[in-house]
Amino acid sequence: MLFYPSKKITIPNNVKLKCVSWNKDQGFIACGGEDGLLKVLKLETQTDDAKLTGLAAPSTLSVNQTLEGHSGSVQVVIWNEQYQKLTTSDENGLIIVWMLYKGSWYEEMINDRNRSVARSMSWNADGRKICIVYEDGAVIVGSVDGNRIWRKDLKGIQLCHVAWSTDSKILLFGMANGEIHIYDNQGNFIMKMKLRCLVNVTGAISIAGIHWYHGTEGYVEPDCPCLAICFDNGRCQIMRHENDQNPVLINADMYVVSIQWNHTGSVLAVAGSQEANTQDKDVNVVQFYTPFGVHLGTLKVPGKQISALSWEGGGLKIALAVDSFIYFANIRPDYKWGYCSNTVVYAYTRPDRPEYCVIFWDTKNNETYVKYVKSLISITTCGDFCILAAKADENHPQIASKEENDMETFGATFVLVLCNSIGTALDPKYIDIVPLFVTMTKTHVIAASKEAFYTWQYCVAKKLTALEINQITRSRKEGRERIYHVDDTPSGSVDGVLDYSKAIQGTRDPICAITASDKTLIVSRESGTIQRYSLPNIGLIQKYSLNCRACRLSLNCNSSRLAIIDTAGVLTCFDLNARVRDSTGQQVTGELLKLERKNVWDMSWARDNPDLFAMMERTRMYVFRNLDPEEPIQTSGYICNFEDLEIKSVLLDEILKNPEHPNKDYIINFELQSLRDSRALIENVGIQHASQFIQDNPHPRLWRLLAEAALQKLDLHTAEQGFVRCKDYQGIKFVKRLGNLQSESMKQAEVVAYFGRFEEAERMYLDMDRRDLAIGLRVKLGDWFRVLQLLKTGSGDADDSLLEQAYNGIGDYFADRQKWLNAVQYYVQGQNQECLAECYYMLEDYEGLESLANSLPENHKLLPEIAQMFVRAGMCELAVTAFLKCNQPKAAVDTCVHLNQWNKAVELAKSHSMKEIDSLLERYACHLLGKNKTLDAIELYRKASYFYDAAKLMFKIADEEAKKRTKPLLVKKLYVLSALLIEQYHEQMKNAQRGKAKGKNSEATSALAGLLEEEALSTTSRFTDTAWRGAEAYHFFLLAQRQLYEGSVDSALKTALHLRDYEDIIPAIEIYSLLALCACARRAFGTCSKAFIKLESLETLSSEQKQQYEDLALEIFTRHTPKDNRKSELDSLLEGGEGKLPTCVATGSPITEYQFWMCSICKHCVLAQEISNYNFCPLCHSPVG
Repeated sequence: MLFYPSKKITIPNNVKLKCVSWNKDQGFIACGGEDGLLKVLKLETQTDDAKLTGLAAPSTLSVNQTLEGHSGSVQVVIWNEQYQKLTTSDENGLIIVWMLYKGSWYEEMINDRNRSVARSMSWNADGRKICIVYEDGAVIVGSVDGNRIWRKDLKGIQLCHVAWSTDSKILLFGMANGEIHIYDNQGNFIMKMKLRCLVNVTGAISIAGIHWYHGTEGYVEPDCPCLAICFDNGRCQIMRHENDQNPVLINADMYVVSIQWNHTGSVLAVAGSQEANTQDKDVNVVQFYTPFGVHLGTLKVPGKQISALSWEGGGLKIALAVDSFIYFANIRPDYKWGYCSNTVVYAYTRPDRPEYCVIFWDTKNNETYVKYVKSLISITTCGDFCILAAKADENHPQIASKEENDMETFGATFVLVLCNSIGTALDPKYIDIVPLFVTMTKTHVIAASKEAFYTWQYCVAKKLTALEINQITRSRKEGRERIYHVDDTPSGSVDGVLDYSKAIQGTRDPICAITASDKTLIVSRESGTIQRYSLPNIGLIQKYSLNCRACRLSLNCNSSRLAIIDTAGVLTCFDLNARVRDSTGQQVTGELLKLERKNVWDMSWARDNPDLFAMMERTRMYVFRNLDPEEPIQTSGYICNFEDLEIKSVLLDEILKNPEHPNKDYIINFELQSLRDSRALIENVGIQHASQFIQDNPHPRLWRLLAEAALQKLDLHTAEQGFVRCKDYQGIKFVKRLGNLQSESMKQAEVVAYFGRFEEAERMYLDMDRRDLAIGLRVKLGDWFRVLQLLKTGSGDADDSLLEQAYNGIGDYFADRQKWLNAVQYYVQGQNQECLAECYYMLEDYEGLESLANSLPENHKLLPEIAQMFVRAGMCELAVTAFLKCNQPKAAVDTCVHLNQWNKAVELAKSHSMKEIDSLLERYACHLLGKNKTLDAIELYRKASYFYDAAKLMFKIADEEAKKRTKPLLVKKLYVLSALLIEQYHEQMKNAQRGKAKGKNSEATSALAGLLEEEALSTTSRFTDTAWRGAEAYHFFLLAQRQLYEGSVDSALKTALHLRDYEDIIPAIEIYSLLALCACARRAFGTCSKAFIKLESLETLSSEQKQQYEDLALEIFTRHTPKDNRKSELDSLLEGGEGKLPTCVATGSPITEYQFWMCSICKHCVLAQEISNYNFCPLCHSPVG
């Protein structure tokens, strides 16, 4: 950052100034002084030259108004930017509020309090309240419209300063004795502020200034110090808030009169006077600090006594009230910015976000890419890439990197993020040293703290496989990263290691700047020592001694010369390879060249010439050739690039006024004198004289200029000579081709096309009646719209193939812009079926895609691709049709499987005699079972008509649920489903055999064959015979309990007796417990006794349970004889036997009648008189009919 004086305004009659204030929004400057002096001034730039903007533009005094109203010395002037008001007070206690009306300032309100003097005034952040403090302790808070909100008298206190907090909830009052009291916004005392900067300070002190930055432009860091308090003895503390226990402490070592933050809160200016070493009188100085107390520089100001300072709204100028003058100084900020691959990268803060907003502005296409980085330290660029250095956030890392090893990032406090020119993070590196200084080359990034420097040989994967990229990201241990202490003397062998303990070791001579080229690294130290290292293997080559402390270094393109800008803005050049003799006569390497320029704030070497460099001095750009300057150019731009005798400069000051919308006008190209002279010679004198001048001052850019000028005049010999000298092979070939042409007009047209004047070239071709060449030109340019127009407007038939090419070219144009509907129209005319298919797919026009597929011949190469489009859309039928049309039945089956169309898959597999369908089904079913999706597997088998396999799985589920003691109704349903699947399997077998059998006895034969095949299958699993047993068991189990609860104890007992046949399905304890309960309820104590005997003999019961059953039996049968009352009715049920009667599934009773209803599905019977009560079978729930 550089500060230098730029302008001075003299106040008439030598009236001494007391105060000055610069309106941040409108640019007015108010100054007050003795004898009631109050002036409002305004500096405005007036220039027609677009390049002369910002600080470089000349400024004139557009407003110079003296405001009458004060009689005493004006002591305070403050602006209210939000409401465009000026508030002033004088030594007599008179306060005036001024308003702007038609370009002039007029009195709006007056407050005259004769009893005391208003020492300080402050508007709050939104400009709605003003706080005025008087010397006698009176405090008044008023509104912007002049109404008093509250007033308070602080007895026995002499006030001199006041400041609002950002949120307007706190007021700070500065006392004459140096104390600062904290009050709330209603005037209630809270506490005294701890002034840690005054520890061990003795004697009388007074407050020089209190300034609380309100965050209107954001903060440079989250939780950034923003409250500055400074005392006249130079002691200063910068706090994060009013109760900050750990403020930043500064000792400016000067007598301070005024302090103020700039518009972003990034620089604090401290104005006052300092004792001069060589003079008796004091020297006026302004010191500049960061919010963290880092000293940025010193500005010396002429005059006897400085009294006040004020920043301009953009932070690029500062106004200083000295004696009867206002001095202006220009500020050249150290912006966080860089330039890579036609992209300007710059960062700024926003009030709505805690991070830095980093903009990647592609100046070629005028596109911006935004990236947010927390606690950004610097931006460094080289080639096509940039490095963002920032603090690493533990909770939210800047870049989430899976490749980084946990051990590598553990404890890392800073990160270097390698980005491309659109802001995409390519590779982050976490480091444990503070990257105060960062430089980069095409292969290396070097970051330095004050004690050590870290080197990283970065690698950018352009055409690497994923495996190679992974290996690159993990090759940290292979030595691509090293750390060296500045006091070490590395030899150049592979001796550096990634040892952060080196960074902790201190040094007496810290690093202050670094720079690097492809083969050299330069490290500058505060003592003036320059250390030169080799790259890529770091080896200390040479040490040089200079008498300055560098703040910026730059190497030329062949690493022979080093440019140094020191902390005072003085530029010097050092020849690294020159051999000279020192004062003792010994030969030494390195020589300080005879060049010294002051107030330099930017410089850049030419990329293609080691003797050329450009530098910014104040508001002028100088170009030096062999240390001789050319005529300066008036500008305030930062140098982006210096190449081909052209300097590209960016007006960052203007861009950052509206950083979200950069303007291309702020990129300015300057041509060097030799380029301008050569162009003038060619235009005014002739090619021959210009050729002689260029031979005397050779440069590839000048030869190219000559060659192009000769081309336009068809001087092919000179043009070829020029192209040869600038090594332009394409240009040489073009000249050769021109030489083979006979027609001069043809040559002229070709030259016009070469220079990009295509409209003119086309017109010339058409004038020569060479429509073919005009069309060829447009084809080369890819201007298919014009090609089509030329083809249609010309006489004669157009070439069909070229016409198709034009239609397809226009279709491609619309497709590239995703205008698929427009593209379809042209692809249809161009008969481009492949692109047409893609357009239909992108438009989701599947009817169009289907008609396209139907129009294609069989086995067309596009059919599989169209089929895949249908697959991705889930349209199975259309996909299968397309696959079959291109003779790919296997793909059709795979599609059906993929889309779960199993019936279709089986049908296709059978019709095309494919054997792998069984294995495919089995594999998919195994996959589903492996994921515990048994029901999905059952559904799969069922849809594929594999009823036997589906039944097996369903039976397995029913058994598992029965063991879990799930609700009996659910278990019954599962067994019914299993049995129904078995019935479907039986029917399937019969139908299959019926289809195979032929002849008279086909029906009997098929039934027999089906039974035999079933028998063969069921030998391994017997559940096919007993498929309904599980359903029967749980059906009767539920029926018995329902009958019991309904009071039908006879029916309940009969049903419960049937359950004895199902002990293999329902646990015996459940069956006999229910049987005993039903028998007891029906008073059939004989049956009940047998049930208890069975229960007591069960081996699965514990001794406690058996005892409980015995006790219960004893209790029942001591009261009742274990005999059945109506034995004759139970005989048939109790005896059982071979001639067992069928059971009614509705009542549980045996069927003794000849007429009964039988279910067509489950083959179970119901009494004839009972079935009329049912619409569905009680067991399998199939319809009755």
